Amino acid sequence: MIHGARLSLPPRPCRKNGEWRHVGFEIEFSGLPIDRAARICAEALGALCAKRTEVDFRLDAPSLGEFRLEVDWAYLKQQAEASSIGEGSAQWVELLKTLSRDIVPLELVCPPIFVDRIGMLLPAVEALRASGARGTGDSLISALGVHVNAELPSTDGGTIERHIRAFGLLQWWLADVQQIDLSRRISPYVDLYPERYVRLLASRRGADTLARLIDDYLEDNPTRNRALDMLPLFMSVDPGRVRAVLEDERIKPRPTFHYRLPDCRIEEPGWSLAAAWDSWLVVERLADDVGLLDRLSVDFVAAERPLFGVSRSSWDAHLDEWLRDHGLA
Repeated sequence: MIHGARLSLPPRPCRKNGEWRHVGFEIEFSGLPIDRAARICAEALGALCAKRTEVDFRLDAPSLGEFRLEVDWAYLKQQAEASSIGEGSAQWVELLKTLSRDIVPLELVCPPIFVDRIGMLLPAVEALRASGARGTGDSLISALGVHVNAELPSTDGGTIERHIRAFGLLQWWLADVQQIDLSRRISPYVDLYPERYVRLLASRRGADTLARLIDDYLEDNPTRNRALDMLPLFMSVDPGRVRAVLEDERIKPRPTFHYRLPDCRIEEPGWSLAAAWDSWLVVERLADDVGLLDRLSVDFVAAERPLFGVSRSSWDAHLDEWLRDHGLA
């Protein structure tokens, strides 16, 4: 059954109406057959388990909502869906499952839950680890991560801009201090913002309209593959502006930040979702203090060297001391 510790709260844990904000997690892992992983998660979450297809399970936890556990391969999911309604080959699906078992990860997609209930997810992580689940550190080819989908405290342009700018200023430090696995660093899935884009944000310091903010983002980041992917949020506030640049149907509107940077290290004793969540909270704390955010923005612009830009190692060293001095990390 569900139990778990209460994890740290963001500086603004509630929306403007006073209700708790929501957060969702996507956890990628390997090492277990999906049927077994579904049983393990269902027991740990106190959930009812329903098998939709051979590679798609739904777990209904009464106090949290419906979880999805699926194989993260679109083609296999399509074939399994067809097979489930008698329009495909069950043998072909089983062969694909067998061939992909050590290559294609499973993904546990959690429903949006209140930020004060994140600790209730920890038993599922513990149970998966105890049963042999593996994360990105266990394979040179498996770039497995944890995605954090944090609902915004407010969807006004200023709030959005401050969070993007805070992440941009912190992104090198976040990647280095978390020691993001090489397999994920060299993959395109968690690319960082271009330095020129961060410099633009730091120089303007929130002076733009939301429309200009979206346009600038799309100009330098016309892709879903960013460590902080803003496209779902921008699709929810101005879909026409996004669709004018990107026709990717995989971009779905969602009023959340899509933080994709953290590794999944589920195979390591002591690792939990707190590692991913706490790294995101550094961004939120900086974004919440406009004075500190503006001061750090000025520091970033001042650190630029002619022809060479900002030194990543020097900026990391500056942030180590600066964040500690201001109690943000």
